[in-house]
Amino acid sequence: MDIDQFLNETHSTINHLNTPDPGTTDIVVLNSQERALVNRVFENLRVYSPETMVGIATRVMDLERLSVSISRYPSMYERGVLAGQTRSTETLIDTLCAYSDGERLLTLPTKAILGQGFLVAKFHAFSAITKVAVNSFFSDEDTQELRLATLNIMFTLMAEDVYMSLLDDPNLNETVRRAIAESLAELWEHRLDPNVLSVAPVLDAVWTVRDQIAPNFGTMIGTSELLLLSIALDDNWQKFISTQLGNSDVISSMEEFIFGLSFEDISLIRTELKNRGLTAIGRDEVPEIIGHKGTGSNEDPRVFYRAYTQRRNNANARKRLSAKGPWKTLEDHYMQFIFEQKHIKANNGGN
Repeated sequence: MDIDQFLNETHSTINHLNTPDPGTTDIVVLNSQERALVNRVFENLRVYSPETMVGIATRVMDLERLSVSISRYPSMYERGVLAGQTRSTETLIDTLCAYSDGERLLTLPTKAILGQGFLVAKFHAFSAITKVAVNSFFSDEDTQELRLATLNIMFTLMAEDVYMSLLDDPNLNETVRRAIAESLAELWEHRLDPNVLSVAPVLDAVWTVRDQIAPNFGTMIGTSELLLLSIALDDNWQKFISTQLGNSDVISSMEEFIFGLSFEDISLIRTELKNRGLTAIGRDEVPEIIGHKGTGSNEDPRVFYRAYTQRRNNANARKRLSAKGPWKTLEDHYMQFIFEQKHIKANNGGN
């Protein structure tokens, strides 16, 4: 029995489980890769633990019901008139570009607000499925695929935050700003983001590699470390590194990302090293200097998301106070770079 058969036998509508046609406005419960993973989980548990299989299927059914309810709210692309005011995709994009973070909440479409809750529920569902896999007889390959699927859901949640953060940058090119607003509307429509498919693996790889260089708290980050991070990553990342090395905000945000420490903590460590006449210290000595531990391992996607929100909040605070340190996160810088490259390519006729 696969997920379709189960849902059919329980009289559940399965139309929303498939990736929709471009013209539809439905939220996607499972994309094709996630669907294949869930069916594989069903197959593995069918004999071994039928009750666990039913529990997982119930989680998916709950997601489906939630998506059906949210999809009934007006589409991001629906055009209409309310109280004499025209509402359309263009007016939504205009609003996103014109309003600041604190003003947006009560102007956002209901589908956008509720859809975020759907993604959180989906994240919890895949986290639970991954735990089942880890504690059962699943292969390492299956477990890793489930982890990556869960990570992609987290990155989709994070992409929404990144887009919002970029829209608050007054220096952003207006064409790029509108492209980001359009991507945000598309994300809200289906709760999928095509940019995540290219950005997530890179950031995950950098997050993983950082453990290899984190013990070097002397120079903190240098050319050799940056080159190490660029190995085996995609062309966009290599170009990002090579073209942004002169941007102090990018470098500072990368230091925060790699070492799991704030700019202020890193500055304190550097000052302490200078005062002690040392060139480097070990990872275990860092908490003694800064008074707390840095960001943990990359095993749990929640750790990644928590680290991002901390860095984002710190960046926003510095921006408001005009304080030293990065005013954007590494994720913000990298996503902005991706959009700017698309803009440059479009202006060059796609070359």
